[in-house]
Amino acid sequence: MVISAGTVVSGDTVFRPGWIASVDGIIVEVGEGEPNERADHEFPSGTAVPGFVDMHVHGGGGASYTDGDPDEVRRASDFHRANGTTTTVTSTVSAAPADLLRIVERLRTQVRAGISAGIHLEGPWISHDRCGAHDPATLRSPASDEIDRILDVAEGTVAMVTLAPELPGAMAAIDRFVAAGVTVAIGHTDATYDQVREAIGRGARVATHLFNAMAPLMHREPGPPLALMDDPRVVVELIGDGTHLHPALVRDVQRAVGFDRVALVTDAMVAAGMPDGAYRLGSLGVTVSDGVARIGETGAIAGSTATMGGLFARTVAGLVGRSGEITDEILIGCAAMTSGNPARILGRADIGALIPGRRADVVVLDSDCRIEKVFAAT
Repeated sequence: MVISAGTVVSGDTVFRPGWIASVDGIIVEVGEGEPNERADHEFPSGTAVPGFVDMHVHGGGGASYTDGDPDEVRRASDFHRANGTTTTVTSTVSAAPADLLRIVERLRTQVRAGISAGIHLEGPWISHDRCGAHDPATLRSPASDEIDRILDVAEGTVAMVTLAPELPGAMAAIDRFVAAGVTVAIGHTDATYDQVREAIGRGARVATHLFNAMAPLMHREPGPPLALMDDPRVVVELIGDGTHLHPALVRDVQRAVGFDRVALVTDAMVAAGMPDGAYRLGSLGVTVSDGVARIGETGAIAGSTATMGGLFARTVAGLVGRSGEITDEILIGCAAMTSGNPARILGRADIGALIPGRRADVVVLDSDCRIEKVFAAT
């Protein structure tokens, strides 16, 4: 298959115009100008970027990942694929021990089937004071026996775990997860700067939705945000939906740490792509009003209703600013933040860039950076 487009973002290069040739779902050649053979799909005013990789998402399209129900996982995955996410993890929320084991067992089958790129355990080992949209009754400190049971049931399908490093037993848990090949993320935490530094030293490599649900950056106690931004080994998640973070902060963090250390994530829940109304996130009731999801009792933000396609367009607009020019640097940076960086965190060398040898997952955007067409290799 050959796809031609007015602009093709291929790794650190932008072709104007360009084309992508693939065989059996694998990219074999990318080039500038006219393709060597007639294109099967032509987008003369479109921009081709690598398929989006969402490493933090709980559901969408009226379906949820959080209970592991196979039908719902497929529906949510299909919804996000239509909006550009060609690779998705399946993120959980905090649950009681027996429930969590059951959820992991169910999600394991979805990873094995290739629907999910891995399980992301967000909680239950997080701070009560920074629990956000997690049920406080299910929160607990990490215990080695529970972690071992989860890893045994998962059989290598847990890709990432979010925990609070200040909890009793958390440092030992980080050691155990890192030894098992699981990416450790710091989030929903009231930790100090020094506690986060220790966690990074033990192998934590991701900031779960930076600034959200963590102790703030203060002038005498910089807390998790500065510790996570300071260390070049850490990739920081940003929910750039205009609700979780001010657009100016999103732009400045991207500039401060560099595009290669940011992963744009939706943190989307069941209501993404759905009308306002009443929904659930795990065991908690959620009300969506004007597209913003909040826990009914506390008013805490309960994930987002965003899509990766929407985040890409919003981020481009924020970086362009008043100049109005979408530069090569912006396109390369946004492709890295929505695809290359999360693919690297997930250990996936087969996705994340439009270069030979990678999977032919291609998103074509229109002149406003909105989704025009999605090609997902199978």
